[in-house]
Amino acid sequence: MRAIVASDVEAGKHGGKVVTRFPPEPNGYLHLGHAKSICLNFGIAGENAGGVCHLRFDDTNPSAEEDEYVRAIQGDVRWLGFDWADNLFFASDYFDRLYGYALDLIRAGKAFVCDLDAEQIREYRGTLTEPGRDSPYRERSVEENLDLFQRMKAGEFAAGERVLRAKIDMASPIICMRDPVIYRIQHSSHHRTGDEWHIYPMYDFAHCLSDSIEGITHSLCTLEFADNKALYDWILDQLDVECHPQQIEFARLNLSHMVMSKRVLRRLVEEGHVSGWDDPRMPTISGMRRRGYPPSALRNFCEGVGVNRSDGTVQYDQLEAAVREDLNKHAPRVMAVLRPLKVVIENFPEDLTEELEAVNNPEDEAAGTRSVPFSRVLYIERDDFQEQPHKKFFRLAPGREVRLRYAYFVTCTDVIKDEASGEVIELRCTYDPATKGGDAPDGRKVKATLHWVSAAHCLEAEARLYDRLFSEADPFSGQDGTDLAAALNPASLEVVPKVLVEPSLVSAEPGGVCQFERLGYFCLDSDSGDGRLVFNRTVTLRDTWKKIEAKGR
Repeated sequence: MRAIVASDVEAGKHGGKVVTRFPPEPNGYLHLGHAKSICLNFGIAGENAGGVCHLRFDDTNPSAEEDEYVRAIQGDVRWLGFDWADNLFFASDYFDRLYGYALDLIRAGKAFVCDLDAEQIREYRGTLTEPGRDSPYRERSVEENLDLFQRMKAGEFAAGERVLRAKIDMASPIICMRDPVIYRIQHSSHHRTGDEWHIYPMYDFAHCLSDSIEGITHSLCTLEFADNKALYDWILDQLDVECHPQQIEFARLNLSHMVMSKRVLRRLVEEGHVSGWDDPRMPTISGMRRRGYPPSALRNFCEGVGVNRSDGTVQYDQLEAAVREDLNKHAPRVMAVLRPLKVVIENFPEDLTEELEAVNNPEDEAAGTRSVPFSRVLYIERDDFQEQPHKKFFRLAPGREVRLRYAYFVTCTDVIKDEASGEVIELRCTYDPATKGGDAPDGRKVKATLHWVSAAHCLEAEARLYDRLFSEADPFSGQDGTDLAAALNPASLEVVPKVLVEPSLVSAEPGGVCQFERLGYFCLDSDSGDGRLVFNRTVTLRDTWKKIEAKGR
């Protein structure tokens, strides 16, 4: 693709200019597949001197389009790191010109008004092995077609009563060339033009002409539009246009354990399977932003998967690896306890609070250090203690010594249980003052280092532990996708209501990502406020799914 563009520039085609476009339909939120297209279109334009990329909304279906989606798409493109400058356009900007082009086709005998309904048009179209049949209205005169089309525009007919079709070839081996519909009646208010229009161009008609009007040099699109290329070229060839862009196709991005279909994503939202388009489990750009994915990680991921001509599926762990790699370099470290277990250090003074120095990010010396309070009563992770440890468990157990991160060696001396349930509710420990922030003077070693928080200083928070939205790598393999609930991963969200975090997070801002040491990367959610902290797990520290899938083999 880049070689084609470079060759065209060298040959002076289109005056040596490179003008690309990202043309979303404002009928939903952008997803990861769109991110690949954004990076490609803006990237290729930016790689060529004087190249520009337009942001154009193909808003030709008013019944499904909203200003909300327009604003969301603009925000997503900017968040990814791209800027269209003054090159913001809408297909609706060209409604008058597109109508004029349709009249030109009618006058040239290349389009006709058809009274068949949608089901009849499908029946007449034929199959891949059988040619279609001419519509009984195909030979209407130019005068009658002009009259009917103008009356369609005036709103005289009901939706679906008539359409305008291109007159091409009902025996074409390419189905979309069998007299495709190029205008339909729709009595819907448009988000920009209001009730001015009663007819709207079909995507295939508006898209190629919008590209031409804007002087697009290279129309980059996914492979499902490969067959439509013949129609793209046919429409431009029949009309007096100054610019005929070159359409080049590439494979769309498919991600395992996820669905890249705006129709399915809309169903997930409307049927209440997720909290909205920005639910952190969704593959939407807004969902990934809310989950804490950095834009640089998404750009690196899109670059890493590359651009090719064959469809394939990228494994979800590749996306998570790109996120981990990025966050490991930049995210500050803090300590938090998801499932607290109380620890009392009996030989530490009751009225003493010691400020310990903790490293903010070992990968970034410039990140510096922070102060962490240490006191007699702490909380550790419940999973870091076993009363009867198995042979490969090296964390805290009765009589065993471990290191507390940035602090001291501690030894468990007693276990306190609830009398009724028998559950461990408290550990009694002692600490060695000579081991502050380092090894023991006598050279003894420990096999585990635990994170912790001070009971007197920690903050309470809620943690939302997100995982893959669908259980299977190919959620709808062998089915039609109608039963969304059956395909969903029941463990895609676990809410932990009482998480304890170190006090440095009192000043955290929504959208900020940090690493909860030993637990994963977490992002402060927009639901936080008025002293309430809500964290979304962005990604775990390692890929736990590889172990799960390996066990299943």
